[in-house]
Order: sequence, then structure tokens, then C-alpha cells
Amino acid sequence: MTQQQLLKERLDQIEQRIAAACKRAGRERSEVKIIAVTKYVDETTIGDLLEIGVDHIGENRVQDALPKYEKWGDRGVWHFIGHLQTNKVKEVIGRFAYIHSLDRLSLAEAINKRGEALDLVVPCFLQVNISGEETKFGLSPNDVLAFLRETSNMRHIRIAGLMTMAPHVENPEETRPVFQGLREWKERINEWDFPHANITELSMGMSNDFEVAIEEGATYIRLGSVLVKPV
Repeated sequence: MTQQQLLKERLDQIEQRIAAACKRAGRERSEVKIIAVTKYVDETTIGDLLEIGVDHIGENRVQDALPKYEKWGDRGVWHFIGHLQTNKVKEVIGRFAYIHSLDRLSLAEAINKRGEALDLVVPCFLQVNISGEETKFGLSPNDVLAFLRETSNMRHIRIAGLMTMAPHVENPEETRPVFQGLREWKERINEWDFPHANITELSMGMSNDFEVAIEEGATYIRLGSVLVKPV
């Protein structure tokens, strides 16, 4: 079996699980998009993923992502999903369609400045640390309103979604309150009606818990090991 065939086999199994989760939640399959987390795989694997119809590519580290983007950047939709240092913003803006890790004011300022220089409005996901784990990046929920106020005059940032990471636990059901919490924040933020923050997307759920995330409203799931673990 070739690598591409193996990836297709894994994707077919994932699709069955996504369809079942959507059915349980009364959702359409089209509402959920798979982001392939490709930080541990090479350019050839990304090419195989694109060939089998995985259109969304997620990278965590700028220095590792750039060679892959140079080869495949004209195909698919590229998401930057890792913690982003302000001095790396200039390398990400203009290449990646979405940034999933907007988590502090200094980063917002850097993104806005680069967006202005390139005459772009940059779609971002606000990363919220719903679980409260100290090892996780993201805004505390208590800081979300102040952050939205502070960024409301940044014309080159559009907050299109929210992102969170749940604790890695043996029983995926234990992650449900985290995903419920992010969905509730989506509803709350939209009620506040900030012009730069019309939240339509929820980036949540990974290989071990994506079905629960889908049941709670995920529109993007970030799949690494279950899809692209090395052969």
C-alpha cells in the first residue's frame, strides 16, 4: 500500500466518524472542515493529502512551515495553528489564510501593522484558554471583553472565530465542558456586536476528542496523529 492509499484509508475512517458525530448533533457534514496538522510530516505527505482532497493544511512552526508552503502554497488553504511570536508575523501574513492563535495584544498590534503594510484584512481566531491550564496559551475568558475593546479600532484584523485546546484525557467525554464553554463564548461575543468580531467559526477538537467537539459545534477540527502519523 502506498502512503497516499494509507492516508486515503485513514481519511475514509475519519469521515465515517465525522458523519456519525454530525448525525448525533443534527448537523450537516458540510459544516465541519478537517485541518491536517502537518508539523511532523514532509512535503511529499502534504502533496498526498492535497491529492486525496484534504484542502486545509495546518502548521505550527514558521521555520518548518515555510519550505512546505513554498512547494504547495498555491494549493489548499493554509492555517497557522501554533503559538505565534510577534517577530514571525511578517513571514505568516500574506501566506496563511487564517491565524488560529491570536492570544495577546502585542500580537494583535503586530498583525494589524503587517496587514496595513500589505493592505490586507487578516482573519484570525481568538485563542481562549477555556480549561484554565497553565501549560496552555490563550486569553483567560475574563480578559476577552477587554481584548475585544482594545482591538476594536484595528482595521486590518477580523476575528472570524475562536480556538481552544482541551486537556488530553483518556475519556474524550471529559472534554465536553471545554467545547461547550467555547461555543457559549461565541454566542456571547456575537451578542456584544463588535464590528471586527463576527464569530462564525469554532476551531476545536483534535485526534483524541474531535467527535465531542463536533457535537458541541466545531467548524474546524485539527487532526494530526489520527490522519498523518508517519507510516
